[in-house]
Amino acid sequence: MLKTIFKYFVELSGNPFASSLLKSMTSSRISRPLIQPFSTIYRINENEMEHPIHHYNTLQEFFTRRLKPNVRPINQSPNTIVSPVDGILSDMGKISSDQSFYIKNRLYTVKEVLGDDRKAADYVDGYFFILYLSPSHYHRVHYPINGEVAFRYALGEKSYPVNHLGTLFGDKPFSTNYRLISELSTCFGKIALVKIGALNINSIHLLHSSTNFKKGEELGYFSFGSTVMLFIEKNPRFKPTTVINSEVHMGQPIGEWT
Repeated sequence: MLKTIFKYFVELSGNPFASSLLKSMTSSRISRPLIQPFSTIYRINENEMEHPIHHYNTLQEFFTRRLKPNVRPINQSPNTIVSPVDGILSDMGKISSDQSFYIKNRLYTVKEVLGDDRKAADYVDGYFFILYLSPSHYHRVHYPINGEVAFRYALGEKSYPVNHLGTLFGDKPFSTNYRLISELSTCFGKIALVKIGALNINSIHLLHSSTNFKKGEELGYFSFGSTVMLFIEKNPRFKPTTVINSEVHMGQPIGEWT
């Protein structure tokens, strides 16, 4: 029962009023007694956290916690792309010419996610990764490679849960959720880093507006449940280095250019 309640707290609901209420609750000190049970239920590794658990005053502070320095080593090989988040690699593969792929048993197109035919065309015959962050995961987002931000834009006005129920009953949540898209220019071509917020509250928070970045540099964080997608421009030298349904850590290589 308590785990179900926590899922509502971090994934919210389909009702804007309820989501607003839950956001207020998790951001207030009245949620502090829930931090330890949350940590216990989701088996949070407290040894990795930047601060001891008693440091956090609200469930939101705890949910968006940072980690200790060097807990997530960043693979610095110049020809690798690393996971931008801790999460489950729920799907990956080549992007076909018809621009469609399955996300949790529903069909989506790159155009629906990126919101533009021309932008989507850049990734035909390229590669995609879908990373799902559960309540147990570290919810900060980092750059997966060295480069610069060529373009950054937001799409979507409404949101649904980015979980199994949301993808089953929501109105194509990956194409209607509020999402923040960073188009990255790298020495291997274009990469789209898509941060997908959960439900009807913008849960994506950027830490800075800098356009130049290094692999592993922190970009921002999710204050509620979330998913990240990566689209990689076609390059015959690229290949994935992990498998679907595996748990990945931020900084771990998920692909490389050979």
